[in-house]
This record gives sequence, C-alpha cells and structure tokens, in this order.
Amino acid sequence: MNSVSVCSFLENDMLTPVLQNLIVQSSLPLRMVETNFAPDSSGFSSSRFVRWHDEKYGCERSGHDWVKAHAICGVKTNIVSAVEIGDRDAGDSPFFKPLVEKTAANFTVKEVPADKAYLSHDNLALVHGLGGTAFVPYKVNSQAGEAGSLWEKMYFYFQFRRDEFLKHYHLRSNIESTFSMVKAKFRDHVRSKTDVAMKNEVLCKFLCHNICVVHQSHIELGIAPIFWGDRPIPGTDDATAIPRFAQPA
Repeated sequence: MNSVSVCSFLENDMLTPVLQNLIVQSSLPLRMVETNFAPDSSGFSSSRFVRWHDEKYGCERSGHDWVKAHAICGVKTNIVSAVEIGDRDAGDSPFFKPLVEKTAANFTVKEVPADKAYLSHDNLALVHGLGGTAFVPYKVNSQAGEAGSLWEKMYFYFQFRRDEFLKHYHLRSNIESTFSMVKAKFRDHVRSKTDVAMKNEVLCKFLCHNICVVHQSHIELGIAPIFWGDRPIPGTDDATAIPRFAQPA
C-alpha cells in the first residue's frame, strides 16, 4: 500500500468509528489488570493556521490549528480504553460520560481520578452508579450542597481527609504520562490537512500506543498471552474473542 492509499483511507469518515473500536479492542487484553482510570484531554498541532480573539488580553492571536483528543487510560499500565475527538475548543466535562461508559462496558471501574474540569454532580453520580468512586477536587467556591448527598460526602472527604483524598487523586498524573508517551513515540503533531484525516491520524496514534502497551505489559507484569485460535472461550459462545492475559502457573 502506497502513501496515497493511506491518505485516502484517512480522508474517509467511515474509518473513524472503526479506529475507535480498534482502540477499545486493543485495550481488552488488560481488562483483568486495570480497575482505576483517569480521563483528560490534550491537543495535537497541525500545519493549518487559525486566528482567535484572546478574551484575557483583548487582542487577536494566530497560531497552528490543533486536534483535541479526550482520552481515558488505566493508571497502572497506561492502556487507553477509549478516545473521543471533539472540537478544538470543546470543554472537557461533557466527554467524561462517554469515556467512562465505554470503559465500564469492558472493565471493572473502581476509581476515576480527574481534575477540576470534570467536577459536576452528574459525573460523580455516574461513577458511583457503576460501583466506583470519582476523586475530583473541589473548587475554592464549591459548597457542601444537599445534606446526605454524594456531593456532600465527597466534599467533606476532600476538606477533612485531604491527604487521603490526594493519594487517590494524584493517580490522574498517569493520563499526563500517557499523552507524553503517545507524543514522544508518534509525534505531537499531525500531517493531514482536513478535519476528518486529522482526527483519524490522532486515533491511529492511540491505537499504536495501545499495541506497544500490551507488548510492554506482557513483559513487565510477568503475564502470558493465551491464544485459542478457533476454540471458544469456556463459558462463552465467542470463538473470536480478544486474547486475555493470565498469570503463568
């Protein structure tokens, strides 16, 4: 396949859900390892230029356009369990729900440490409903809220057991490490010119990252891949399921 064919594939918007699904599938070998997940967003610059108004300084600015990727990763291995690409100026909080729900469809979610951008009643309730706890620090103007509510419980936990809370919260630094890993190995910019191709190129970076993480985890965690070819997994009817990892005997 030559470079022209690759570019043609990247230009196809039908490839986007396929790549997102491949990212999910590539994370599944580590579903027995990861239970804590951290979301965040990061930008990948492009060769296009844009202009915007800087509200803080009241002037026009220009610079490279960028693709904003919203991702969630396991804090132990840095495997990415879901990725969403939104507008370059899109806020982080609305992407919390789809990222966590996609992760919970395949993983057991016990903790979700996230920064203040994700603080909301709905986001805390979402993780609680999945049987986990969201560790999101409160803002300086946050109030305790309704007595007996989940919001109040986590608010007082944050206020009066700060050190314990932060031990859980600081696990979110692993999503920063994940973005650094992706950008260091597969570059922090895209070469594509159109919106669809830029989005697909970023998704390809995360897919390649996951493949590297699965291989690395196989070595570092002392676990062995189990391949069964055309044999179904015991207890299922699926003969083509994703290989799992298991502790060697």
